[in-house]
Amino acid sequence: MDPDNFSSAAPGRVLRTSKGYWAFVPDPLPPTIEWSTSLISALGEAERNLGRLASLADTLPSPYILVRPFIRREAVLSSRIEGTHASLVDLYQYESAQLSFFEDASDVREVHNYVRALDYGLERSKTLPVSLRLIREMHGILMDGVRGEHLTPGEFRRSQNWIGPPGSTIESATIVPPPVGEMHQALDSLEKFIHTPSDIPQLARAGLIHYQFEAIHPFLDGNGRVGRLLVTLLLVEWGLISQPLLYLSAFFEARRLDYYDRLLMVSQRGEWEKWLFFFFKGVSSQSLDAITRIERLGQLRSAYQERLRMERAEARLLQTLDVLFERPILNIRQLESALNVPYRTAQRYIERLEGIGILREVTGQARNRLYRADEIVRALEG
Repeated sequence: MDPDNFSSAAPGRVLRTSKGYWAFVPDPLPPTIEWSTSLISALGEAERNLGRLASLADTLPSPYILVRPFIRREAVLSSRIEGTHASLVDLYQYESAQLSFFEDASDVREVHNYVRALDYGLERSKTLPVSLRLIREMHGILMDGVRGEHLTPGEFRRSQNWIGPPGSTIESATIVPPPVGEMHQALDSLEKFIHTPSDIPQLARAGLIHYQFEAIHPFLDGNGRVGRLLVTLLLVEWGLISQPLLYLSAFFEARRLDYYDRLLMVSQRGEWEKWLFFFFKGVSSQSLDAITRIERLGQLRSAYQERLRMERAEARLLQTLDVLFERPILNIRQLESALNVPYRTAQRYIERLEGIGILREVTGQARNRLYRADEIVRALEG
């Protein structure tokens, strides 16, 4: 790491360690923010659009139906930023135990772990506020049985890491996070900031916390994914949205270089305002995106319900639709379990939905068949 890349406005100190390399230790939050007209406008737009999403979420008759597919979409996109290549379809197939579809399931297993970690964090945060303990627990799930599992999952690092292009060394790295001792001090300060009431707008606090976590980089692997999980947990815990339907990974993944550059420019030049402007634009954009997807899925659900009523379908078959919106790629066993009906009944329901074009068999096999609701998948992925 080159200390000359850090200006006097850098929000922290560059120190030379006892081993001779340079590292960056961020100052405790909060920084001084220059609230320009454009930044205030971006914050206002983000708050309005997030409010619209929150209001829509509160009116949904069964919000959990959409929460699960939204979590899976976020898992795919957040993991893609870190280099995985699994798709949403791959994830649903993996969860249906169709492992033969994959020569190597490592990527999709990482995505599946993201789903598990987020599910765990959302449930655990009902009784345990967002904290260093919860962050460690989620990291342990995230790294379970995947690449990096040897890098102390669920524990803060006990050695130095660094950030840079592939093949970079600690000397040539773009940035070296705090040494272990300073890292623990920075984490303690971050936890205090999370729990201390503040006049700073909550969306701004979320953006500051995300930057700070990434600057501290407390794990040997998985920091980016945990940092993005943290944003979702905070928005729910602070009551900005009642259901976890807002995720920023789609915005960050589409602008990956800008995302990394904005974070780096905070560390090197103290460009908080540019980072927050980027963060607010992400919140605004993804709020509108979520609203569009929810409305599209709602229209699709209504159209399916009407189609089944015209077919004089029994009420139990109508309930199958809710299962499809939670899990648009499934097998008969999964439907059997979800509805708590006999296997033959679940098979009959699937054959009925296949017959009217809502489901499509995608394996071509005589056994272990898998069915896909193409229109639902398109609405989620498009």
